[in-house]
Amino acid sequence: MSKQINTTQLIEVIRATIHSEKPFVALHEPVFQGREKEFVVDCLETGWVSSVGKYVDLFEQMLAEYTGSVRAVAVVNGTAALHIGLLISGVRPGDEVICPSLSFVATTNAITYCGAVPHFVDVDEITLGIDPKKLDSYLSEIVRIEGKRPYNKVTGRPISAVVPMHTFGHPVRLEKLMEVCSKYGLELIEDAAESLGSFYKGKHTGTFGKVSAMSFNGNKIMTTGGGGAILVQDEVLGKLAKHITTTAKVPHRWEFIHDQVGYNYRLPNINAALGCAQMEQLPYFLERKRSLADQYRKNLQLVDGITFFTEPPECKSNYWLNTIILNDETQDERDHVLEQLNDHGLMSRPAWTLLHKLVMYQECPRMELIASEKLSKRMINIPSSSFLGGLE
Repeated sequence: MSKQINTTQLIEVIRATIHSEKPFVALHEPVFQGREKEFVVDCLETGWVSSVGKYVDLFEQMLAEYTGSVRAVAVVNGTAALHIGLLISGVRPGDEVICPSLSFVATTNAITYCGAVPHFVDVDEITLGIDPKKLDSYLSEIVRIEGKRPYNKVTGRPISAVVPMHTFGHPVRLEKLMEVCSKYGLELIEDAAESLGSFYKGKHTGTFGKVSAMSFNGNKIMTTGGGGAILVQDEVLGKLAKHITTTAKVPHRWEFIHDQVGYNYRLPNINAALGCAQMEQLPYFLERKRSLADQYRKNLQLVDGITFFTEPPECKSNYWLNTIILNDETQDERDHVLEQLNDHGLMSRPAWTLLHKLVMYQECPRMELIASEKLSKRMINIPSSSFLGGLE
């Protein structure tokens, strides 16, 4: 018999933690309290509001310096960033790309844009991301090596890359995952869309492989309204990423010459202006969010039947979306808890529908997804905006 969660107590604890009596509290809202207006107005006054301008250059520089990347290339969104990251890493039509089923649909959409096939693998409950040990064991069973290239014995298709996603801002076991990738000759391409400000063993996420993708959607830890970036650890690839995302136009004073198929993925200067002001405040946002997470961790211990998810060992997470996980005996209560929280003005949501269950990805290859299935039934994101709670 399943145990019931005291939702009245849960609501009271969340309200007390976030220090808000507003009738409705969103899941994650942006904060504009810096020089956003100043930079955007300056951008408007120059007339350079579209695909080039000083704020695009500055934003890319700020991102590269903060993350420790060789180069950052600003683009229109995180999906575009991942698409280009896959292309310049050598993913080709007909390849299989390893990725978690527990992820946002953009991960698999970007793979599909390349004409490649998502291949779903399981996660672990400590990081919520790809489990390197399970992956190694699984690949040892299904992979054959031909000419130094890994192939799926079952489908006959080549496997070209592994795309881990740092779920809700919590880093995966990157060191072990890199070892697995090296063992089987696979490229590591991080989906770091949710993990700006997250570090694994002191190194920023998105900098472990040659290429990664970030997102700055309106609900992220900092925003450009809509936008993303490709983090690149190789100067040649960085130049290629910039070229491809700017329609592959060859520089010329007046001629329009394009030397390959390119993409109009440029981030507008006006969005970059917003991003520059947001980047200035990123350390403050991170401090507030980690403080809120710590308050949640302490206070939610009072509520039976749930566990507050905390950063994995050797990691410093940005705690983008705070997460509670229902215990085994209360997992059947998820939808009831979601209904009660939302009915009481606390916007909350479950994890995404597992990607292998979406109609367009149901026939993709996959391993047993035991942990993914288990977690998807038990996770709930709760209000996480950086202005909630109080600094401790």
